[in-house]
Amino acid sequence: MIRAVIFDMDGLLIDSEPLWREAEIDIFGKKGIQLTENDCRGTTGMRVDEVVTHWSLVYPEAHLNVDATVQEIMERVTQLVVEKGKPMPGVYQVISLLEKKGVPMAIASASSNALIDTVVQKFGIKPKFLLIQSAEFMKYGKPHPEVFIETAKRISVLANQCLVLEDSVYGVLAGKAAKMKVVAVPDHENYHKAGYCIADKKIPSLELFDEALWQELNAG
Repeated sequence: MIRAVIFDMDGLLIDSEPLWREAEIDIFGKKGIQLTENDCRGTTGMRVDEVVTHWSLVYPEAHLNVDATVQEIMERVTQLVVEKGKPMPGVYQVISLLEKKGVPMAIASASSNALIDTVVQKFGIKPKFLLIQSAEFMKYGKPHPEVFIETAKRISVLANQCLVLEDSVYGVLAGKAAKMKVVAVPDHENYHKAGYCIADKKIPSLELFDEALWQELNAG
């Protein structure tokens, strides 16, 4: 029986992955690192500090200041979220369905607390969540399950009674490693990636998360 649902944020609640790519291409470009859209897709689901560290190792000649670069990217993404951020299709529908069932909801995201707060305030959904958990200051980011394990602990629900909604392969891996059920909701560009095969269910949009799917997940 599913007793709680844990939402990822980027690419799941908000169509933010294009905004992250725009910010990364912009900020890294100013530092002499010319990234492509595909380069940025390769780090989807990672914490921003891990992304910056990754590219600093690939391009050591850039002599990146990791902390400063992280801050610049975060400021740019937050600006883009405020200017352009839109909820993913089906977000309000899923929240309404779970709310009517009295199922506690939480957010577990690799993004910072400040960015998560910007998003949930913008969409007017902050009161819907029992807990908002960032992996910002955790030892490990996704695909490590730490953020999901901590979220379950803080909402007092056993991990195997939690359902995770995730868009990235890293997030799906983290959810399954935490021994939770996972519904993958990849974007169309990544939908056929092999990594999603471990999810309990894969759907192209949250719009397809309905009563029938809820019953199927609880029966499995």
